[in-house]
Amino acid sequence: MIDDTTMTASAENYVAAAYVRLLYDYLESQGVEAEALLGAPTVLAEDGLEKVPLAFWRHSLEIASQHLDEPALGLAVARTITARHFDVLGYVVSHCGTLGEALARLERYHRLVYDVNPARVATVGNSLEVRWGVERGRPGALVDETGVAAVVQFIRNLVGRNLPVEAVHFVNPEPVDPAPYRAFFGAEVRFDCAWTVLRIPLTYLTLPLGAPDPGLVDILDRQAQSLLERQPRAGSPYDADLVRLMREGRPTLEALAERHHVSARTMQRRLAEQGETFQAVLQRVRYQMAREYLADGRLELTEVAALLGYSEHSAFTRAFRQWAGVGPKRWRREH
Repeated sequence: MIDDTTMTASAENYVAAAYVRLLYDYLESQGVEAEALLGAPTVLAEDGLEKVPLAFWRHSLEIASQHLDEPALGLAVARTITARHFDVLGYVVSHCGTLGEALARLERYHRLVYDVNPARVATVGNSLEVRWGVERGRPGALVDETGVAAVVQFIRNLVGRNLPVEAVHFVNPEPVDPAPYRAFFGAEVRFDCAWTVLRIPLTYLTLPLGAPDPGLVDILDRQAQSLLERQPRAGSPYDADLVRLMREGRPTLEALAERHHVSARTMQRRLAEQGETFQAVLQRVRYQMAREYLADGRLELTEVAALLGYSEHSAFTRAFRQWAGVGPKRWRREH
């Protein structure tokens, strides 16, 4: 059963249907009728992509893990990853000239496969570090482990070598038996960390790939970029949380921090890392909700102001004029 208390992500969280196929293919290889066990994937065809809600992916992994009695299922599933499981991203990456070029595409287009917590890539000393936070929720150990292991296995497939990584960190609790994780990654694996982290040596970036094709990469790059541009642009991953807090009547930094199980200071730092401030996110959410409320002709302006947390109607009017360039009464007439 899915423990939804760990998820604060919005309904926009999804993974690519081709990626979900990875689990179905693995189950079939183990003699399990995947659709009989899991049911058919809930595929949403929109914005040029076939997507599956993250909740379905997580639940499917949990059911499969229990059925096979395989706690480290994510590692086993990841070993079978192929380019087709990453869809267009897998093919464009496969035809790059070097691993560095391939990883640049993985960073740029990762949302086409896994649109949950954003990936951040940075150089740290002599290493390249990819990290994922928990801004849009904690998908759970199986989702995280499958994702990181799939990236590592795909890298190994690309270069044709069983490369060890330097370090892997997970935000989830340590499993009963961590040995399979150290064996798979060939490196230190830590749990209960603030970030999910994958670290590899910078020297790996110059490794050549086996099927370089610059012309095909150009074509696939354009296709991937077109798909990416058609995806909905999320605001701050905290927007959805603030909408809920607004409706609960407590849109404060402290309440947002509590929702993510961190201190107010840590929450401020996480916002700053995204180039945001709490006040900026709050005002953006208020403007979004104000337009929704104003579109409902049954609500008086005083009621809209109160719903947005303004004690005085005049304060709401001033704020809305700053956002929209016109007052709320005029905005309602014109829309």
